Amino acid sequence: MERALKVSQDHVWVGIEDQHVFFGLTNYGQSELGQIISVELPDVGDKVEKGEPFAELESVATVSELIAPVSGTVLAVNPDLESLPSIINEDPYNEGWLIEVKLEDESEIKSLMDMDEYYHFVFRPNP
Repeated sequence: MERALKVSQDHVWVGIEDQHVFFGLTNYGQSELGQIISVELPDVGDKVEKGEPFAELESVATVSELIAPVSGTVLAVNPDLESLPSIINEDPYNEGWLIEVKLEDESEIKSLMDMDEYYHFVFRPNP
């Protein structure tokens, strides 16, 4: 399934399909965290607010909160992550999606980077 991808500075990608968007952790984000061993996601029907934590990922090294890149209502959570959180490491852009959200405000998408901008954000040379 081909989605338009946008990315936040917090390493959360947004896959856009009309008014529905999917959230996931970028490849860079998962590689920084290391092996993910547990995932805490919101429930279907919960609201997520742009700039607020929406999920917690535990890796062997740390526990990390993920910040919502856009606001909306949770329509679905990835059922596979409860038993297989490591698919976030193995396939962050497809099978490793986190939640599906009904977008509240389309204009919030404009504040996100495309993959090319994100690449330069992550790998910019240090001054």
